[in-house]
Amino acid sequence: MALLALTGFSRFTGGCSSFLYLSGLSLNFNHLPRFIGTVSIKGPLQQQQQSLNSRSRVMASSSSAEEKVTAPYGSWKSPLTADVVSGAEKRLGGIAVDGQGRLVWAESRPTESGRVVLVMEAEKSGEEPIDIIPKEFAVRTVAQEYGGGAFAVSGDIVVFSNYKDQRLYRQFIGSKDSFPVPLTPDYGGPVVRYADGVFDSRFNRYVTVREDHRESSTNPTTTIVSIDLNGNIQEPKGLVGGNDFYAFPRMDQEGKRMAWIEWSHPNMHWDKAELWVGYISQDGGVCKRICVAGGDGTMIESPTEPKWSSKGELFFISDRKSGFWNLYKWIEHTDEVLVVYSLDAEFTRPLWVFGINSYDFIHSPRENNLIACSYRKNGRSFLGIIDDVKNSISILDIPFTDINNIISWYHYLYIEGTSAIHPLSVAKVTLDESKPRAVNFSIFWSASPDSTKYKSYFSIPELIEFPTGFAGQSAYAYFYPPSNPCYQASQEEKPPLLLKSHGGPTAESRGILDLSVQYWTSRGWAFVDVNYGGSTGYGREYRERLLGRWGIVDVDDCCSCARFLVDSGRVDGERLCITGRSAGGYTTLAALAFKKVFKAGASLYGVADLTSLKAETHKFEFHYINNLVGSEGAFIERSPINFVDNFACPVILFQGLDDKVVPPDQARKIYMALKEKGVPVVLVEYEGEQHGFRKVENIKFTLEQQMVFFARLVGHFKVADEISPIKIDNFD
Repeated sequence: MALLALTGFSRFTGGCSSFLYLSGLSLNFNHLPRFIGTVSIKGPLQQQQQSLNSRSRVMASSSSAEEKVTAPYGSWKSPLTADVVSGAEKRLGGIAVDGQGRLVWAESRPTESGRVVLVMEAEKSGEEPIDIIPKEFAVRTVAQEYGGGAFAVSGDIVVFSNYKDQRLYRQFIGSKDSFPVPLTPDYGGPVVRYADGVFDSRFNRYVTVREDHRESSTNPTTTIVSIDLNGNIQEPKGLVGGNDFYAFPRMDQEGKRMAWIEWSHPNMHWDKAELWVGYISQDGGVCKRICVAGGDGTMIESPTEPKWSSKGELFFISDRKSGFWNLYKWIEHTDEVLVVYSLDAEFTRPLWVFGINSYDFIHSPRENNLIACSYRKNGRSFLGIIDDVKNSISILDIPFTDINNIISWYHYLYIEGTSAIHPLSVAKVTLDESKPRAVNFSIFWSASPDSTKYKSYFSIPELIEFPTGFAGQSAYAYFYPPSNPCYQASQEEKPPLLLKSHGGPTAESRGILDLSVQYWTSRGWAFVDVNYGGSTGYGREYRERLLGRWGIVDVDDCCSCARFLVDSGRVDGERLCITGRSAGGYTTLAALAFKKVFKAGASLYGVADLTSLKAETHKFEFHYINNLVGSEGAFIERSPINFVDNFACPVILFQGLDDKVVPPDQARKIYMALKEKGVPVVLVEYEGEQHGFRKVENIKFTLEQQMVFFARLVGHFKVADEISPIKIDNFD
């Protein structure tokens, strides 16, 4: 995102007559490819953000109605092309800081077939960031299939998991001539995977989670192991094992204690887990263990993210008692757990991937701990600093409204975040001497450096609360109205709606800048992203609405949301479409099979047959589907493949052929059944794609074909883009 908003006017031509927009922020820019610039924080950011939005609306409406082209919704021309969107879908695979305070991050690049590259901030301001690893390497682990926590940095050393062989490698990042050196044995293939590692300086070793598939590919063994950093390739030494899953091995600064999280089938981590502390013996083994949290049979909790302070105190996050993930501290000498700060908000997110870092300690000479943290409340994130002695929190005013990970370095914070007008970015926040106030905000990395030049096209999401089909229960969604400064529709017409059902299903939709959403809204579509019952961000009670009722609650909430928007006059009830990925693809197919609300649907690597998924799924989610569906009869009754006769509207399916989470057979079976029934249907399969598409050409094709598919069969308009539509069975 190359922020082009200036302290004065800026002109941009984007497919219609030139227009002007004005920024309400005081910004200082370095016009560099991956660097964004600086926000000097001079007043309440909320007021500045409101000013920005207000002025943008004023400038966008300054063109008279006569200057706008009147055209049907969905047919509008937009500079936010599928090429722009697919090229902007870079992702972050974690952030860290080296011994000199330089930022290190992992970024995936769709233009390199989704290769994840380790990148480091340049030594001198204004210079290009540096790619650390050679081109034949990629930083990615597939532990638990979803990965995460693929690298760690200590001083000038990085240890990372290489995607192709899943071995761990060590590399010096301060030298241009350094080459990755393997640390773990070569087993002849990617059968042993590592994630979520940390350095242990006491024994010069690397402590990490290992997932071993050598004896069983369907039921691998997960343990915490140590790996020698002295340069000798040896079989890793086991430290902790015996349970089904492990995460967050964390050493104290003296290397005398290790904390970790573990859990067992049939639970997912967010259902029930335990926090343990092990004491390290002279030979580096674990000689004594204490269960700090999760062992009380009278209280269900899911502790997570243990972390040792510089003073040797153990902090962690748990949803004990309140049902919200809050910050706690363990008092070792009394074996007590005390709440650090209590709030009906979520201070972390579900452990789908390793390496989550929702809080960090700020360097402070005082006796109290200052903790930088983020939490989710009422659909947005807040950045705060907690004083554990005063039991107080100070909220920092920054432009991000959505925050993922935080790294602290003396009086700086590195924040991974985004907002409704900022794409996914990494920002450096400078704190004042007393620490509770941000005095500077600069963006170091952006997933989409050029996106802000399209700002006048952005649709700003509105958080909506709507009634569901279950008495007394509401659900939430982000609604994006159509938005294009060059076009308007006739007053008699209402826009078509694309409703998105998120994946997981234990996940959360967030009101952030997603160019794939703006692709639709800038062409005249309304878009809504639903947080149905079962989503995270609203506490355990809301999250558990889906237990035993997957395919019921999510489907009902999505349908209720669509009806709510129709009844409020915001969208056209005859042009309602639904889309979803993975679990969201299941909700899409279930809504089409069991309800008569939507007129067409798109399923991206979605589930059609719950019974076969149960038989084929990987270890991490082996019992997850049982918890979500319930009885054996429900597996049959809620599988769309068993109710093909109920389908009456068109479906387009997209599937990666290397998907191990939702196997390709799921898409193929529903495609063949719908084709035989005579329903208009398309199946698009991608070679080399796994669970989620990473190649730029496939991301582009998927987006464009959804658009033209819905336009042809539901929209009653012609898209402005030159797109060659794929052949639709039972239609063309």
